Amino acid sequence: MIKKFLTCILSPCLILFITSCQQDVKNASSDQADSTKSDSSATVTETAVSSDKQRVPADAAAILARKQVPILCYHQIRDWKPRDSKGAKDYIVPVSTFKEHIKMLADSGYHSVLPEQVYNYLLYGDPLPPKPVMITFDDNEENQFVIANAELKKYGFKAVYFIMTVSLGRPNYMSREQVKQLSDEGNTIASHTWDHHNVKKYQGEDWVTQIEKPTKTLKEITGKEIEYFAYPFGLWNKEAIPELKKRGMKAAFILATKRDDADPLFTIRRIIASGYWSARTLHNSMVNSFGEKRN
Repeated sequence: MIKKFLTCILSPCLILFITSCQQDVKNASSDQADSTKSDSSATVTETAVSSDKQRVPADAAAILARKQVPILCYHQIRDWKPRDSKGAKDYIVPVSTFKEHIKMLADSGYHSVLPEQVYNYLLYGDPLPPKPVMITFDDNEENQFVIANAELKKYGFKAVYFIMTVSLGRPNYMSREQVKQLSDEGNTIASHTWDHHNVKKYQGEDWVTQIEKPTKTLKEITGKEIEYFAYPFGLWNKEAIPELKKRGMKAAFILATKRDDADPLFTIRRIIASGYWSARTLHNSMVNSFGEKRN
């Protein structure tokens, strides 16, 4: 789906995980005499638990000082049609162009990362693989599952799918089964509201309709906690951040605008991968947008 301010508009009428490992540690520790393998597993697990307890989260200034991770935002992956407007084509990436984008990332040595990795890097300084990139998709069009996911698999890439639950199961949109498969395959399923309503306009029960209910739906589909959120249109305000926190979100993603000085984890930047961009232009845009430490 294309953003509401484009010509092709979708309206509602149309259209993480850390499980408790303490028991595992106790079991592994009690079986230390059994084998060298169990000794090694127990030691690794105990170290991880101890490390988690000792880590101190960074403050906002430290988070802002870390080098930004390049994050790409895709929408529709399909060939252009005569009816597509010039503006809409920014959000519609032709299949051959998308394949060139992904091949460039692989050939350039990029490694895909997921929100939990970016969150832990920003908050705790955890290491990331060389040349990290996060690949994200908004609005759960079916071509993201059929075309994009298949292409990503060729290179061992994982992605983030920001789901708008109003359209689940509708023609040309992903089914619940497809969303579940993406999750089972190791991709991240995250929230993009119920019907793409502008967060800056939320009042009262809007938070239940747009955040709480979609979060519950996606958790039921995937069997996993839903802890990451993308603002529709990339639009946000300071009032939204505590509301998202209260509803279990650990981080939220904007587009290519300034991050919030007080809550940078809830204003993590992405850039839209335009349908007009060649692979080279995409790479240049990544370097220009994320290559330096900036707000």
